[in-house]
Amino acid sequence: MSDADYARSFLISEDAHTLVFNKPAGLAVQGGSGVSKSLEDLLAVFAKSNGKRPRLVHRLDRDTSGVIIAARTKPAAAFYSEAFAARDAQKTYLAIACGGAPEPRNGEIEHALKKSSRKGLDIMEIARPGEAGAQAALTRYNTLAATAEAALLELSPETGRMHQLRAHLAAIGRPIAGDGKYGGLFHLGDTEVPSLMLHAAALDLPHPEGGRRRYEAPPPAAFMKTLRSLGLETAPTRDTC
Repeated sequence: MSDADYARSFLISEDAHTLVFNKPAGLAVQGGSGVSKSLEDLLAVFAKSNGKRPRLVHRLDRDTSGVIIAARTKPAAAFYSEAFAARDAQKTYLAIACGGAPEPRNGEIEHALKKSSRKGLDIMEIARPGEAGAQAALTRYNTLAATAEAALLELSPETGRMHQLRAHLAAIGRPIAGDGKYGGLFHLGDTEVPSLMLHAAALDLPHPEGGRRRYEAPPPAAFMKTLRSLGLETAPTRDTC
């Protein structure tokens, strides 16, 4: 498959200002060590005749799937960057968490985070308020379904820190399934977890032409297969243990 065909296979919306993708899990957003092809590289497919490419205005982790947008023009990039900086972009994620439903089942996680490293890997750790390098971070969550082993959570980050959702869920003892960096399991009962079970399901934000747009993307097949195997498609919101 050519780069053009590949990039367009997960393009879900486009207009004069914006490209919206349902990024596959495993595709890096930017180039770097060990990255042979990134989403940023693939934006060359959508370059103008003068060679100018669209530019990404936010990020997703490599193993996180879902909605991500790029601006076609410099003014659009500035517009969207301001919206994200002003926290006017509302992000909704789905995650499969280990260990059943959190307690309480719906609530907030407000722990400051700081960058650190573990075995040469960049991570985010819980920080004390006022600690050097600490960044305020707030995540709202709702439990959509739960069993004794796992839970399907809807997550709404109010801030956009690196690895925020992953670090916050780990901090309350509910790491995301398949997240080896933050303690997530790769087996839950008889279910094998193939990868990080975190999906950017929706993004609601202002549009350069006025008003707001909401972009949605269905979870990938691996996410849905894991969900079904764990019995979370039809599980009640009450923990069964």
